Amino acid sequence: MNSADPITPAPDVKQDHRVNRTTPLKPPSPQILSSGVVVVHWTGEYYDYLLLRAYNYWDFPKGVVEIDESPLQAAVREVEEETTLTGLRFRWGDVYRETHPYNQGRKVARYYIAESPGIEVHLPLNPELGRPEHSEFRWVNRAEAWGMLTPRVRAILEWTDGIIARPVRRF
Repeated sequence: MNSADPITPAPDVKQDHRVNRTTPLKPPSPQILSSGVVVVHWTGEYYDYLLLRAYNYWDFPKGVVEIDESPLQAAVREVEEETTLTGLRFRWGDVYRETHPYNQGRKVARYYIAESPGIEVHLPLNPELGRPEHSEFRWVNRAEAWGMLTPRVRAILEWTDGIIARPVRRF
């Protein structure tokens, strides 16, 4: 090779111009899918939303999808495990929305929407943690939810607005 010829790195390496060397490209890491539910309860005038707090972050109930279950099955399981709520009604069907990747691009959260017939929530002990997964829960109206959520989860709240505003049959 002539010293005047440019050196082209192999396709599986990237040029690191800061230190003038080539480094192998990292294969993309698989994303972890969490699945959850925007749980709402009709007050007679408007919907309240169930939010859970873990550390300083508020979110809807959600958790990792296990190998032997569908994302919807995981979402229902997570709501029950984290809040003891059962009997959710998926009045809007199995529509869902996913977040943009978060946690350094490693996770994506998928949310469904369901109505809870009751509002009695308990935060049970998680046997793996030796404590509840969440430190607090609140049923809040839409304005309160907006103020408590991060921008990533606010996008889910906005999507939910459009879905629950559509006329549907009440059971």
